[in-house]
Amino acid sequence: SPSLFPKEYVLEFQKCLDSTEPLDWKIVKAIIEKETGPINNNFAFIDETPLASASIAQVHAAKLKTGEEVVIKVQKPQIDNLLKADLNFIYIASRVLEFLQPDFERTSLSAVAGDVKSSMLEELDFEKEAENIEEFREFLRDQGLRDSVTAPRVYRDQTTKKVLTMERLRGVSMVDAESIRTITNDPESLIITALNTWTTSVMNMPWFHADVHSGNLLVLDDGRVGFIDFGMVGRVGEKTFNAVSELSTSMALGDYEGMAKALLNMGATDEDVDVQKFGRDIEQVMNDMAKVSPDTMSVGVSGDGTVQAAISFDENEVTDMLLKIVDVTEDNGLKLPREFGLLVKQSLYFDRYLKILAPDLNTSTDARMVALQAADSKVEVIV
Repeated sequence: SPSLFPKEYVLEFQKCLDSTEPLDWKIVKAIIEKETGPINNNFAFIDETPLASASIAQVHAAKLKTGEEVVIKVQKPQIDNLLKADLNFIYIASRVLEFLQPDFERTSLSAVAGDVKSSMLEELDFEKEAENIEEFREFLRDQGLRDSVTAPRVYRDQTTKKVLTMERLRGVSMVDAESIRTITNDPESLIITALNTWTTSVMNMPWFHADVHSGNLLVLDDGRVGFIDFGMVGRVGEKTFNAVSELSTSMALGDYEGMAKALLNMGATDEDVDVQKFGRDIEQVMNDMAKVSPDTMSVGVSGDGTVQAAISFDENEVTDMLLKIVDVTEDNGLKLPREFGLLVKQSLYFDRYLKILAPDLNTSTDARMVALQAADSKVEVIV
């Protein structure tokens, strides 16, 4: 999370998450059969060439014996032991530092390390991710959104802690404006529905999808919005939730001092903060953000088999903007909670999608943005 680690670490961590060397098929096959039984008992076909390979897992396209097209997410061997060892070392080191240097206790260093440890280990439990997907599908059903928004169906009989089998969603990335216009003649309404859905989930679910980059937010061939990859989720405490609400209101009004006060209500500080200076610093960051324009560079196949456009700001510039926000807060004597960084990064992703699909939309005044108006409201589907 960019709200926890220095810029240099964040950028290097990002490289580890994005793409890694794929495992040999024999290793993957052995894991699948150990976890779910002989492949021939469950699957009619598994593509030996992975769709994607990341630090924790790699993904293969497949077809069940019953005919459904699926993707199989397979956890890499020994990754759990390696990660547990590294995270335990970080936690112990943080406790030693707090003992040797009492000033570190005020930063809750060991608490932060413990939070990172529990969050990352949760990502290793694919049964937990399956549960997240099913909870999100239930949320969509309760909101009456199943006809316009979806998440993949989980096949529980072929899912374990190390193997996740789910429906294959076919579509295009939210940044592929040209392809989206072949699916719908109103891309603006589509991104509004996506944003309303995500924002309402933040306000009404116990957790939120914390990785809505362009490979995980799709426009399906049938015109629905598809959310995938629920391994990374965030949770918002009451204090942070109230502060984020204040921040959103102030941002919509262009009240930068109000934004500064909201961040003060959210962050930890042991010193007096010059609110007016803090507000001016935030204004400068917001002005810089407004100057960033999308630049679609290429289109290829994403990790789940869908078409994905690669745009210059999708990862690097969004991360850079978040780092600027974190720098400004820290320069003004604040340390923000981890969930703030996760929330803001997702908001920056949506800001970029809006620039691509709805460049003239004013989210602070448009009446269709119902999710920003009340926590208990249902999402309006724009048709």
